[in-house]
Amino acid sequence: MKKLIYFIAGLVACSMAFQSCHDNVTYADMLKDETKMINALIQDSSITVISQSEFFKQDSVTNLSRNEFVQLASGVYMQVVDKGSDNPADTIVSNDHVLVRFIEYNIADTMNVSCTNISYPYLVDEFRYTSSGTSVTGSFIGGAMRSTYQSQTVPPGWLTIFPFIRDGAHVKLIVPSKMGHDASQQYVHPYYYDLRKVTFFK
Repeated sequence: MKKLIYFIAGLVACSMAFQSCHDNVTYADMLKDETKMINALIQDSSITVISQSEFFKQDSVTNLSRNEFVQLASGVYMQVVDKGSDNPADTIVSNDHVLVRFIEYNIADTMNVSCTNISYPYLVDEFRYTSSGTSVTGSFIGGAMRSTYQSQTVPPGWLTIFPFIRDGAHVKLIVPSKMGHDASQQYVHPYYYDLRKVTFFK
């Protein structure tokens, strides 16, 4: 009987020790894990990372044959698949409404699709873009992102693309948690986005 009690006590102690170790995972540890996930994706996908200065020298486009992504100052990685309209004036201004079709992949969950509106012809995500000085925000009006995450806030990573694109653009993004939606920030999970036909109107 004593042996059984000692055995159970040992199991409880081990369980508590394991839980304690788990609880001791710090935010810094999670950020390190996130960086490893992003670096693994870059390596496994044969992505060529270029600097912003290289990007600007290339007229703010990325070389698709080299699978280039530019690393922006925000930490977001962006590939410009299609810059959009040929008219340089077709750029976004504050209070424009944005429509986008997209696929969101959870990098922490083996690139599984976690949210998309691609499969629903009648569904498109819409948000209002607002800029004031150096501050930009986006507020979802409707769509899959708002429905899935129960939030009107557009991921800040999405908003980083607008200085570099025009109406009708197609971009791909690797968004670290600090530039992601609330769930991304909470769990320190990075996401990969394919943003298609990013159009804006008054």
